[in-house]
Amino acid sequence: MSGAKVLFHSSIRIEGSKVLYFDPFRIEGTPNDADILFITHDHYDHLSDDDIDRVWKKHAWIAAPETIMNKLRTSVPSLDRIVLMKPGDVKEIDGVKVEAVGAYNVGKQFHVKEKGYLGYVVTLDGVRYFVAGDTDPNPDNEKVKCDVALIPIGGHFTMDPEEGAAYVNRIRPRLAIPTHYGEIAGDPDFGRRFAALVDKDIEVEIQLPE
Repeated sequence: MSGAKVLFHSSIRIEGSKVLYFDPFRIEGTPNDADILFITHDHYDHLSDDDIDRVWKKHAWIAAPETIMNKLRTSVPSLDRIVLMKPGDVKEIDGVKVEAVGAYNVGKQFHVKEKGYLGYVVTLDGVRYFVAGDTDPNPDNEKVKCDVALIPIGGHFTMDPEEGAAYVNRIRPRLAIPTHYGEIAGDPDFGRRFAALVDKDIEVEIQLPE
């Protein structure tokens, strides 16, 4: 069902009738196969000029928070292919429905709401994927309805395994894939900790290595 692959940390590729990348980072080789790139925010492990170049192909689109436009000017090959979004926006990009969801911390200062950082719900081939970005559970993303949820669980900068599992149990996707742990943040066993707490009728797919 998913078509989603966590490449590293929060770098995600979804393949179906289109190829989508989210926060490409430490990309191997030069696939240059992206139809649409999604940037959640401007931290170094999410907005990487070199990795955008590795996945960008001619006529690709890029979706990003409107608040990071100044940084995008040096990051993307073609400024006229940028779609700027803010929380609550719904747009169609290259035939893909895209819904922007606020991504921010609650009680921490790493990703504040005022920055306008984003997660995205994308509908590809009839499947609703939610890539949450760097976030805690918050009033914006508690409303998300999706089939596949890719959720950061590294703790410190985002929710931890326990918070992530409780969040997934509330929004109830069919499939949950944990991200954002194992190297830059969070221990390699966080995926197993998360999976053990997710309700048994929700499938969990652990992709990052232990």
